[in-house]
This record gives sequence, C-alpha cells and structure tokens, in this order.
Amino acid sequence: MISGKLRSYIVYAIGEILLIVIGVLIAWKINNLNELRKNRIVELKIYQSLSEELNSNLVLLDASIANYTESVKAIEGTIAIVMDELPSQYTEAQKSNIIFVNYQPTQLHNEAINSVNTTNKFEFIESVLLKDLIAAYPNELDNFQNQESKIENIVINRLQPAIENYISLIDMLKKREFKFNCFKTFSTESNYTQLLKSREYQNSLVDRLLQTEIQLTNAKSLRNKTEIIAFQLNKELKN
Repeated sequence: MISGKLRSYIVYAIGEILLIVIGVLIAWKINNLNELRKNRIVELKIYQSLSEELNSNLVLLDASIANYTESVKAIEGTIAIVMDELPSQYTEAQKSNIIFVNYQPTQLHNEAINSVNTTNKFEFIESVLLKDLIAAYPNELDNFQNQESKIENIVINRLQPAIENYISLIDMLKKREFKFNCFKTFSTESNYTQLLKSREYQNSLVDRLLQTEIQLTNAKSLRNKTEIIAFQLNKELKN
C-alpha cells in the first residue's frame, strides 16, 4: 500500500512538474513571438524612414547630375574661348558663358541614415546585406559633401572675385527684371578680354572644371549606391 501511494505521488509530482514546464515554455514562446512582432514593427518603421530619405536623395542627385553636366559644358565652352584667339566683340551667349557661375549646392539628407548607424536601431535590421550597405553609406555622403565644399570654395572665394574685378554689376544682373537705364550711369564698363586673360580667372575656371567632373562621377556613383539600398529596402518592406 505504501509503495503504491508513493508511486502515485511520484507520478502526480512528475505530472505537475511537466505541466509547469509546458506552461513556462508556452509563455516563453508567446512572449518571444510578441518580441519578434514588436521588433518587426520597429524594423519596418526604420525601413520606411530610410526609404523616404533615400528616395528624396535620388531626386536631389538626379537634379545635381543634370546641373553638373550643364556646368561642365558651359565651362568647356568658356575654356574654348580662352584657348582660341580672343574676339574683339563678344556675343551675349559668350558673355553669359564667361561669367557663368550658376552654383547650386546639393545638400543630401542624412538624418535617418545617421540615426540608424549611431543608435540601437541598427540591431533591428535583420538583413546582413542591408546592414553592410547602410553602414557604408555615411562615408559616401561625406565624400560627396566634401567635394561639394571644394567647388563652393572655388566659386565663391576665387571665381566670383575674379569676375567682379573685370565685369560690371549691370552685366551680372542682365537677365533679371530691373530697369537698367537707371543703373548704367553708375556701372563701370566690363572688360571681358582682360578677364579671360586673367591668370586667376583661368586657374579658377580649370580647377572648377576638374572638380565638377569629379563631382559628376561621384554623383552618378552615389546615385547608383542609393538606388541599390532603396531597392533592398523596398524588398524588405514588401516581405
């Protein structure tokens, strides 16, 4: 009798222990599924913010590529004038090219990408490929902006002052809607020939051409990398 009761108690105890273990495992599994669901929600929000930022950058890069291409053509046209025998008179198109500045800095967005790389958000990204691409992207942006700063320095601190030494304000504002008659008496005469002969102008022009060509290559490369990340993000958002 005692042996039978002991056996019953042992079986009962084992059954209770098994029930407790199964209950704990079920609770752990539910909690784990909840955590995974929460992490996935956070992950998708990260992907969404990155996708919006990268799509904005693609638009900006498209505009900058068009602008750099236009700048290269205009600068090459001016250099061609410098290399040829200087004319006694200049057409309006030539004058526009000679004083062509049209500097439009491109400021790409980096808030979302920096937020991911500098916080624990990075841990929520499951894709190893995406992690590698996102980790490398800030360096690409820095290289782009550094090159942009070089061009800005050439235009603002070298090219514009060289132009202002020889070209009157009235010529610089010609395409704007002003009544020029009231300004002409106050404007000194422009000297395009001396400007073209100026060593500072020539050096600035060539330097701007070289740096703009580099930036055009940078912009095309960065656009390609941005498009790859955006494509991978869209794949994750659709999963």
